[in-house]
Amino acid sequence: MNGLKKIASKVVVCTLCDLSLKRKNSVPGTGPENAKLFIIGEAPGKYEDEKGLPFIGLSGRFLNKYLEAVGIKREDAFVTNAVKCRPPNNRKPESKEVDACRPYLIGQLSIIKPKLVLALGTSACNALGIKYKHLSDVRGKSMDLDFFGLKLHVFITFHPSFPMRFTKPRDTFLMDLKEVARLLNSQQ
Repeated sequence: MNGLKKIASKVVVCTLCDLSLKRKNSVPGTGPENAKLFIIGEAPGKYEDEKGLPFIGLSGRFLNKYLEAVGIKREDAFVTNAVKCRPPNNRKPESKEVDACRPYLIGQLSIIKPKLVLALGTSACNALGIKYKHLSDVRGKSMDLDFFGLKLHVFITFHPSFPMRFTKPRDTFLMDLKEVARLLNSQQ
């Protein structure tokens, strides 16, 4: 069993926080072990909880469309969330829940060693320990991060649910993903 499967097998039976009490399925993440791009979202939603797969609902389809528009294949990326179980009523994950899932995130990142981490929204930033007052302070920026001994290059943008719901930030989201594609291509 490879390292990602070992982590997934632990996530499936995890009871480190109360989110485990009401989940149908935990959602460890999907993607290749040699992924150059590691995408972190917020939390599983209804469809993700039903199937045990990340970003398969409306936000996932929106994200896939925009990734494809900039030449990034979703199947080439590893995709996961800050927390691995659905919060009740799709609320934002609490910091204690993000903290409980962080060891899984660290494990996945240490196995994959991606060239670039794409942090989608506030929960992803919080999971990575990125400090800011407002997401707008860091959105559209890339940074080098020492994350529990892992050297990461991180790019930050909105969670796709935001530009999916509001048309005004869509151009900005697309511009951000174009920068992600450029960063990936420049690191080959």
